Amino acid sequence: MDFHTKLLLITFAITVFLGIIIVPILKKLKVGQIERTDGPETHLKKQGTPTMGGIIMMLGIIAVTVVAYFYYNGKEPDVAHKLLPILGLTIGFGVIGFIDDFKKLILKNTKGLKPSLKMLGLLLISVIFVLYIEKGLNLGTETYIPILNQFVTIPIYAYIPFAILVILATTNAVNLTDGIDGLSPSVCTIIITCLTVIATMFEVKEIVIFGAIVIGATLAFLMFNMHPAKVFMGDTGSLFLGGVISGIALYLKMPLILLIIAIIPVIETISVIIQVAFFKKTGKRVFKMAPIHHHFELSGWKENKVVVVFSLITLVASIIALQII
Repeated sequence: MDFHTKLLLITFAITVFLGIIIVPILKKLKVGQIERTDGPETHLKKQGTPTMGGIIMMLGIIAVTVVAYFYYNGKEPDVAHKLLPILGLTIGFGVIGFIDDFKKLILKNTKGLKPSLKMLGLLLISVIFVLYIEKGLNLGTETYIPILNQFVTIPIYAYIPFAILVILATTNAVNLTDGIDGLSPSVCTIIITCLTVIATMFEVKEIVIFGAIVIGATLAFLMFNMHPAKVFMGDTGSLFLGGVISGIALYLKMPLILLIIAIIPVIETISVIIQVAFFKKTGKRVFKMAPIHHHFELSGWKENKVVVVFSLITLVASIIALQII
């Protein structure tokens, strides 16, 4: 068994253990989900289900990544040091999500963190991350173009805002995908697995390591999040996973591949944009409810069916992406 597989299994075990401890604590603190009254009726029974569960994944990933850092620091210090920026990006996003969840669920401030402050925080972390990987790690601005099937060097003045946009857009898309038991972690696990396979193909060792760790954590979280969910990830988890996916894609110099493998988060985002724009113009709705996973729910699909179909679409998209690289 190679070391990466061991990291995945260790992270899985640690995250499951953390879940067993943390979920009852969240229940005791009454950190319960607040369901929309205009949403699917089946969701009303979820009222009060513990949320902020993303902290379970975060703690598991942080713990094992720190261990991996010290393990590789003596053997391959360059690999070890490259683990820290992406860990910092994801922790930063997770902390912002945690603050938002904390204000809404613990302090009972229904508005949570002001959208402007949340966006400012995400923007600042994104800017710091992109500047560091370019100026500190010198990763370069080569970017893979799927249609051309080749890497193209983008001018630095264009690449920096482009990379920041990728991080923010990906994080928002993953956040929108979180709305059904098991949907976001299932889809994200497949996306991260695909990116990790790509990292293996191109021998980007730090991403193989980090990807294996994250996969272990997301699979473990699914143990608690599959329907009927015992805990929800909240913004803590969705922002965290958005940072993971975008950060890995930028490390691999393949942010545009997300248009293929992250097709579900892309569709979820487009559905919201269409719904809002069409309603503002006509006063009518294109979908029964947006994001689109709720449309299928209101059309009679069970939650598990939505999760399975969306996960299979992500899997097929990932296979296609691997074939064209």
